Amino acid sequence: QVQLVESGGGLVQAGGSLRLSCVVSGSTFSMGWYRQAPGKQRELVASISTDGITNYADSVKGRFIISRDNAKNTVYLQMNSLRPQDTAVYYCNAKAGRPSIYNNYWGRGTQVTVSS
Repeated sequence: QVQLVESGGGLVQAGGSLRLSCVVSGSTFSMGWYRQAPGKQRELVASISTDGITNYADSVKGRFIISRDNAKNTVYLQMNSLRPQDTAVYYCNAKAGRPSIYNNYWGRGTQVTVSS
């Protein structure tokens, strides 16, 4: 069983920065962050594999950085140059198993609010 505990959300002004953290228990091959704004579908923000390969949504490229500390089983999302449209609940995600067949695990979510 994989468990995820997120931290680091909050309220910030446009142009500011926040860092999200997620501690993951259990073995995973990919970790990442998704977000869901009111009235919208959950969308991928960024993901990172065990060997450090990253993937970003176009809307956050150049502003957000995902990283992981395998020794601490922790994934981070550094969010810079935040915009009001980044406001959403951010969910930590972990994939366990193999890329061809896996289970998704989710954190409870942390609110990020960017004021204009």
